[in-house]
Amino acid sequence: MEETVSTARVALKYGALVSVVIMVYTTIINVAGLSQNKILSSLQFIFMIVALVVAMKEFKEKNKGFMSYGEGLGLGTLLSAVMGFLVSMFNTFYNKFIDSTIMTQALDKVRMDMEQRGMDDAQIDQSLEYAQKFMSPGIMFIMGVLMSILTGFIVSLVVSAVIRREKPVFE
Repeated sequence: MEETVSTARVALKYGALVSVVIMVYTTIINVAGLSQNKILSSLQFIFMIVALVVAMKEFKEKNKGFMSYGEGLGLGTLLSAVMGFLVSMFNTFYNKFIDSTIMTQALDKVRMDMEQRGMDDAQIDQSLEYAQKFMSPGIMFIMGVLMSILTGFIVSLVVSAVIRREKPVFE
């Protein structure tokens, strides 16, 4: 009797693993006061890509060298959903209970950027008022999960197309 490999099991394993890595990395960035550095913040995206590639390769290896495009896409999307949920939970907790100044720092950075672009105070105040409506913990959590799933889906489209290897039909 052949043992089947579950995409869900691999996705959960690597989703949880990359979430822990991102949580530790985010904490280090925040404690160092570099949370507004876009380059350092975008490294989380690299962590996700590496996790997707490693997870798909492990699934393929455990599945006798085969992985369909759909399996890869499903694995990657589920991994991204798990990661998005866990990281968004952590970020919500961190921003609400550990360091509530992160949102204020982000709004200050946005204000500075708008001032450098030459916007007047009325436009800046209106834009920041609108932005604050989307910075509630609930909306930030939902947006974090949805963006993670969307990004993971798009990356999985490419990664699974490269890594896939279909089983021969007549074997």
